[in-house]
Amino acid sequence: MALPAIFDSLRLPLIGSPLFIISNPDLVIAQCKAGVVGSFPALNAREKAGEDIQLELWLKKITEELDRYNQANPDTPAAPYAVNQIVHRSNARLERDLEICHRYKVPIWITSLGAREEVNQAAHDCGGLALHDIINNRFAHKAIAKGADGLIAVAAGAGGHAGAQSPLALIQEIREWFNGPLFLSGAIATGDSILAAQAMGADGGYAGSAFIATTEANADAAYKDMIAECGAEDIVYSNLFTGVWGNYLKPSIAKTGMDPDRLEISDASKMDFGENREKPKSWKEIWGSGQGIGAINEIVPTADLIARLQREYVAAQERLAAQLGWKRA
Repeated sequence: MALPAIFDSLRLPLIGSPLFIISNPDLVIAQCKAGVVGSFPALNAREKAGEDIQLELWLKKITEELDRYNQANPDTPAAPYAVNQIVHRSNARLERDLEICHRYKVPIWITSLGAREEVNQAAHDCGGLALHDIINNRFAHKAIAKGADGLIAVAAGAGGHAGAQSPLALIQEIREWFNGPLFLSGAIATGDSILAAQAMGADGGYAGSAFIATTEANADAAYKDMIAECGAEDIVYSNLFTGVWGNYLKPSIAKTGMDPDRLEISDASKMDFGENREKPKSWKEIWGSGQGIGAINEIVPTADLIARLQREYVAAQERLAAQLGWKRA
């Protein structure tokens, strides 16, 4: 099935995933201008009592800047942007944030931690597309049954909260019954991996960790350096820090005084952090990352990263075409 028209302006079949704390308007704008979907979690737009509503200010900045860009570049318009909504009942801001996104007619809505019909309906009411992230086929069925238009398959190797299933198995099972929009998350950090996602049956990739090491990302400088210096062997899969299984950088865990190779205790409250050591604030001190970071060797502007991915994507297509031609011959 062809992708919806909203994706026609993509110059690379890729969605930049919404990164907790890290994704901000500057990163989203840079991603969209370079031809991939940029996104951010609504909860990243934080404000204190008495301040202006930051989510409105962020959406205003993004929409106005992309409108200016599109007027100046009608032949190469920016890709659409997306807002990620945590739809778990614990999100006290959800109703307010949905109203704001509806008013700004956010083009793509990405939902996480639960599938809810009323959220998908809100997206549809303003002409938006609803994508839901899932880690297995059972959750995929539930998301589509509740009105999601498409899926983001979060497979083994993805950064932060991630599934444990092979992308080969997860995509295959979903494509047995679903032919709508489907993007793959899990070690997507090269143009080759984006093409591989499509070869499996996905419509494109969904990448986050690679964008941490960009100049626009709102990440600690040490975090960016760690992404550029580490590889797949430096990632640990654990549910210790949030109660949900995810992938994290071993060096960031070691900096807290814990042994990243001995995280078998699944209840952080039972762990001894030392006499003078408080339990670490997991998302502040312990950094998520996917297994694809071996391809990230330097901190660069977002546009340069996407340009590199595009070159690799085209080269991979040409290499594959040559290989298939040889096989047929």
